[in-house]
Amino acid sequence: MTPVTCNLLAATTLALVFAHSSCLAADSFNARPGAWEMNVTTVTNGNPIPADVLAQLTPEKRAELEASMKAREGKPDSHTFQTCVTQKDLDQNSMIRSDGDGKCKRKVVSKSSTKIVIEQTCPAPRASTGKASIEAKTPETLLAVIDTVQGSGGKIHVDMKGRWIGASCEGIKGEE
Repeated sequence: MTPVTCNLLAATTLALVFAHSSCLAADSFNARPGAWEMNVTTVTNGNPIPADVLAQLTPEKRAELEASMKAREGKPDSHTFQTCVTQKDLDQNSMIRSDGDGKCKRKVVSKSSTKIVIEQTCPAPRASTGKASIEAKTPETLLAVIDTVQGSGGKIHVDMKGRWIGASCEGIKGEE
């Protein structure tokens, strides 16, 4: 998978996880602040790349990207990265930050100290809808399932497992 594709899919799916929402005042999500290691497995079906992104590519690059997406369709793709989570991130449901443009509407469907379910809808030109369910099995382990449908018709399913690796975020640079 190309770096552009990987970054776009990661931004699209991870933007949904722990998205900021101040509409519920429930207890803080029961996960420890500090350094976390996230293992993300993504399965795509169809073409999740927005038309405006494809339009910016040369015909050769576009063909290469589309062929790459078709070749990996339905096949799991996993990667692991480290991220730093603050107490504020936990309190505001923004454990994983997004490069998004802020136009998406997010709704916390349900929230407790151990589980949060979020729905998100984003307008064109990068239209999508998605739902994320994130569970803190313990304060040091997370499980998340995210399903997103892109306006282009592509579907993205993400399974994420997170584990707390320490209180210090020193040396954490984010997603690799």
